[in-house]
Amino acid sequence: MSYSVLPGAEPWSHVTGPGAPGVLCLHGFTGNPSSMRAVAQAFGTAGFHVELPRLPGHGTHVEDMKATRWDDWAGAADAAYRILAERATSVVVAGLSMGGSLTLWLGTRHPEIAGLICVNPATLPQAPEVVDMVEDFLAQGMEAIPGIGADLADPQATESAYEAAPLRPLLSLSAALGELSSQYPELAMPLLLCSSAQDHVVDPAQGDFLATTYGGPVERVVLERSYHVATLDYDAPLIIERALGFARRVAGLS
Repeated sequence: MSYSVLPGAEPWSHVTGPGAPGVLCLHGFTGNPSSMRAVAQAFGTAGFHVELPRLPGHGTHVEDMKATRWDDWAGAADAAYRILAERATSVVVAGLSMGGSLTLWLGTRHPEIAGLICVNPATLPQAPEVVDMVEDFLAQGMEAIPGIGADLADPQATESAYEAAPLRPLLSLSAALGELSSQYPELAMPLLLCSSAQDHVVDPAQGDFLATTYGGPVERVVLERSYHVATLDYDAPLIIERALGFARRVAGLS
């Protein structure tokens, strides 16, 4: 069965004049480009080239996601990076949640990236007991659990994430983070790390781990008023302000 793209989940690409830097924006697990659209459009308005891809299996129906894995999402992120790098003088990568994981992964593959922006990134694998529990669920024939989206402090805000989280893709993400987490000391480009004080999806300790093991300079912003999907929450204007300032600096614009 073919599923349509959800309203607002469409990818977005912005081309500006020659000689401009670019920003790649990446959304999270079971989410879609709507969670990063305001950030992406702010960069476009500020004169950056922008790519905001819709990762494989996302933004349609959870059934489309069940067959996807980390390699699919990483491959799409890398392809979007390469497209952007062809027209931009330098590239900054920004990601929310799993988008932050992919941001860090791209940093390990492309040391030429000017800077990384992570908002509540997933940085560590699931605990062994959680992996065992997920594998037990799969053995019982359960392919998904209730969704992890829409963790928002603002009651007026919404996120069009899937209502379920597929388990095999979740295990794939956890396994990838197990490998990636040992590589943070190797990263040298500047990092802007935005972390919610309260996050019910990714433990804030994962941000602490990244900040203490990261090999390059770290600029940290604590989001006091937002939960996990902070780019749609009360602190969205703060994230955009700090992200724009950071990107301008690392791109040599200020």
